[in-house]
Amino acid sequence: MRRAAALLAAPLLIAAASPTPVPPRDERGRADADCRAVENGPAVRVAIDGLKDRQGLLVVELYPANDDDFLASDKLLIASGKPFRRVSAPPPPAGSARLCIRAPGAGRYALFVLHDRDGDRKFGVLRDGAGFANNPRLGRSKPRAEAAAILLGPAEVPAIRIVMNYRRGLGFGPLEIAREARR
Repeated sequence: MRRAAALLAAPLLIAAASPTPVPPRDERGRADADCRAVENGPAVRVAIDGLKDRQGLLVVELYPANDDDFLASDKLLIASGKPFRRVSAPPPPAGSARLCIRAPGAGRYALFVLHDRDGDRKFGVLRDGAGFANNPRLGRSKPRAEAAAILLGPAEVPAIRIVMNYRRGLGFGPLEIAREARR
């Protein structure tokens, strides 16, 4: 259990929402990572399905698409000058959740989604859900960065769909109702 928690754990230090109508630029990408209509540049729109419930927060994070940096501490990535972005929002009352995250530039990124069900700002292997770009099958460890990678062009805003995974036995998988949606 501890091994699975450590392998899937993604450090979270979610910033509080800015009270200003247009958030200022932020090195961590917390305030500027959402997609505003007046901005150009690479981003990805994420539709999230298969939620266990509508509690807590949904968190979308972009990481460098390599195994060393994928799901690494945001503090370490930022201190090293590596790209990292995060957006969060409460789940909608019904239907697919839809979030958009702006990338720091064109390139290849690994995308992770967390359903932080208790809103404690950290991954809880027993209660929280996880999802990745390309919906790789999960077992007892996180997928390789390449399996969760997306390529973004200079002005692209592609849409992707992620099916959430929750603890099932010794590993992670989609809920029964979401299995068909995954295909």
